[in-house]
Amino acid sequence: MTQVRPPSVAGTFYPASAASLKAMVESFIGQVRDDAPAPKALIAPHAGYVYSGPIAGRAYALIRGSRSTLRRVVLIGPCHRTPIRGIAVTSAQAFRTPLGDVAVDLEAVQAALTLPQVGVSDAAHADEHSLEVQLPFLQSVLDDFAIVPLLTGLTDAGDVADVLEALWGGNETMIAVSTDLSHYLPYRAAAEQDARTAAAIETLQADGLGHHDACGADGVRGLLLLARKRAMTVRRVDLRSSGDTAGPRDRVVGYGAFAVYESAP
Repeated sequence: MTQVRPPSVAGTFYPASAASLKAMVESFIGQVRDDAPAPKALIAPHAGYVYSGPIAGRAYALIRGSRSTLRRVVLIGPCHRTPIRGIAVTSAQAFRTPLGDVAVDLEAVQAALTLPQVGVSDAAHADEHSLEVQLPFLQSVLDDFAIVPLLTGLTDAGDVADVLEALWGGNETMIAVSTDLSHYLPYRAAAEQDARTAAAIETLQADGLGHHDACGADGVRGLLLLARKRAMTVRRVDLRSSGDTAGPRDRVVGYGAFAVYESAP
């Protein structure tokens, strides 16, 4: 019997109805007109869709042209609720959303498990939203694909970079890093901090990014280390906060979308 990780935040972070979810995601993606080539990696936010969906939509719209060629997405995000050391995969064979099941690339998971910093933690994945909220976007822009779900706990950027490099693949594989930016600052202070964070990301300055700047800092920093090693380039796609989308401006959460290219776009 296939072990399926059920949705944890359907009905809260995004609609539980397949029709409503599909319409919402397509509205975010459909607003984007961008002819840039598909990136090797994306950085996208993971909050409730009313807050961060428009920003995530701008990121995932960039891979619409790879619908039939992308077959594997290495998906990495922070573990918010369960303390773990290193990087956690899951024993689940698929992740379920209202739009259907997304297969886990079991061969790639086994490859990741050969690295000492990677282990299995179904408990870490059970209630975690950082990966789950990316899936409906991927389901809307890709056809037949599988994921490699990775959660970061107490780890460092070098260990993350080693895992990403081991799973790098070719044109059939992309990396998606899930992170929000500043948390609960006043609107103007958040904008200033997020602008500094965006500048560090765009210039591949992994050391310029801390956990106070992004909840998924380890995933982003690992990607930046590898991007610098490979002489990649980063393009800012969007940078906003909940104060720009659906929330008040006294305490906002920052959201950024970035595309990482193996050559200049």
